Amino acid sequence: MAVGEFALILIPSFTLAAAIDHLNIKGQSPILVGMAPLAGAGMVCPDTAYASLSPTVTHWQLSLAFSSYAGFKLLFPAGPLIIAASLGVVADRVLFGYSVAIFIPVWVAGILFARTIDRPAPSSEIKIFDKDSIRELSRLWPFALLAALLAAGVLSKHLSNPWIDFATNPKGALILTAASTLCMVHRSERRNCIESGVRRTGALLLVIGAASAFSAFLTTTFPVDELFAAHGGLFALFSLFSLGALFKLLQGSSMATFAVVGPLALPIVTASGIAPVLAVLAICLGSFIAILPNDSFYWLVRQHALPNHKEINAIAILGGGSVVQAATGLAVLSAFYLIG
Repeated sequence: MAVGEFALILIPSFTLAAAIDHLNIKGQSPILVGMAPLAGAGMVCPDTAYASLSPTVTHWQLSLAFSSYAGFKLLFPAGPLIIAASLGVVADRVLFGYSVAIFIPVWVAGILFARTIDRPAPSSEIKIFDKDSIRELSRLWPFALLAALLAAGVLSKHLSNPWIDFATNPKGALILTAASTLCMVHRSERRNCIESGVRRTGALLLVIGAASAFSAFLTTTFPVDELFAAHGGLFALFSLFSLGALFKLLQGSSMATFAVVGPLALPIVTASGIAPVLAVLAICLGSFIAILPNDSFYWLVRQHALPNHKEINAIAILGGGSVVQAATGLAVLSAFYLIG
């Protein structure tokens, strides 16, 4: 696992997040719910995405929360790209395609669950295509640029131009998108955005380094290879899913879970012989479980979306919704494995 790979992913991602946060973008609820997954992935943090998009949302708060959460877990450049880097898996069009294919039903499941609780908006308040909404929506173009560059990377694999390769691979696309977004920020704030990206990356790289050392210790101390060598297929996928879920329950933080689980899962992936792409997504799906009080995202959503609910009800709603999303994704991933 190369720490440099993480740095090239995380520094522009966190810089992009800081720049978007400075823009203070507002909009109508349906538009924001649709943009929330891209924000969650692009900002590499569901907390930041939700906090940035939620101030003017009077309805669909839970839909916004579960959308941000799903995007962060399953879309580039967040969950799949971070886990792939820790496992040494090439982030190619196969991983990109699988992550999008699994994201869609997971996203829909989260919205359907949320809509049973969210307060519906009166039709008179929904003005999606007024002048102010369109202007605010246009300021989210960096996410469209990132998506376009990544999609172009999927379609241009047969081109040998090094500049195209740089611009359309995940790291290059992130650097270009972050640089473009910084141009929208006032000159006096650009340095703060870059420093924020470097500071957040440095703290996370420290956790990743410690996790790698711990993984090496476990690999040499316990016969992980022997334990999983005889098991593959769905058993290995469920093991990786459970590993992601276990550390998410213990850690609370999704980013800390990504940092720790990748190095620990590497010997399991190697011994089981399952497709690395499926292993990456199994870990991502396991980390959905669950949005609980030891997760900062829980308190952010609980305060804004569920202020009048009892604590036990809030835990059931946020934890239950994340479990529904995880179960939906695992079912789709299992189907892909059995079909493939």
